[in-house]
Amino acid sequence: MSNSDLKVEARGERALVISRTFNAPVEMVFDAHTKPELVRQWLLGPEGWTMPVCEIDLRPGGRYRYVWKKEKTGDEMGMGGEFKEVTRPEKYVATEKFDESWYPGEGLSTTTFEERAGKTYFQNVMQYESRAAREAVLASPMEEGLVVGYDRLESLLNKQAQAAGQGE
Repeated sequence: MSNSDLKVEARGERALVISRTFNAPVEMVFDAHTKPELVRQWLLGPEGWTMPVCEIDLRPGGRYRYVWKKEKTGDEMGMGGEFKEVTRPEKYVATEKFDESWYPGEGLSTTTFEERAGKTYFQNVMQYESRAAREAVLASPMEEGLVVGYDRLESLLNKQAQAAGQGE
């Protein structure tokens, strides 16, 4: 069962705001979003999926590429984009486009990390090309997948903190 404080909210005509607080320092949460060896451990969605491709060139103009695979069926889903801005560990801005697009057009993701009393407030503002694209995302099971992934991330962060001697 999840103890997630994940919030997913529509904003304006075309934006979607995803936010959550993680019980970890900002550097750890930023790294978990930008280092392939960490991203592969939590950005998986439901059980049974793996991430055989996770490439991240974290710099303005650098690209990223993710491919997920459902091991039982061999089905794959890929996406990627380009980093427009990177300010470590506070923010990155990147485009997002799926190989087999399930929403029209490309998204622009602005992800911010803010440390608050030893915890990190995470926010991702997704700007879509149209209201229809945003509504397609809201109608999908995306939120359930986010809860699973971010709960997995919280567990990973807890393990990292304990290994570093910062845990309980």
